[in-house]
Amino acid sequence: MKWIRIVLGTLLAFLALNAFGGGIYGMLGAEGVPTELLRGSPFASYLIPSIVLVVVVGGSMLAASVLVFRRWRHAQWAVAISMGIVFVWLAVQVRIIGYTSWLQPAVAIAAIVVLLLNRWLPGDR
Repeated sequence: MKWIRIVLGTLLAFLALNAFGGGIYGMLGAEGVPTELLRGSPFASYLIPSIVLVVVVGGSMLAASVLVFRRWRHAQWAVAISMGIVFVWLAVQVRIIGYTSWLQPAVAIAAIVVLLLNRWLPGDR
């Protein structure tokens, strides 16, 4: 079962890095992504959504990854909560800007894989 912890923690860390990268890209202005996509949303720029992406989405996945690797007994809850945050993020993102990248379904599929692996994560401490 050690392989589940390694794969799950690594996948969570990779997804967190993806969120950090996307968030930093957005905070720097999201060159090449028209702000017209935000029309009808409460945002005039990508700054606030990008901060949320880094802090809330990426931060929750990074925390879950650390907790999985540290064998924390409530790591499964942390993973489930972080994936809930990812699905809410994706739903809101698609609602506001629509389907704009192959990363949207790729992240959703990765989140499903994380949730499946999480079911077999042994409880610790």
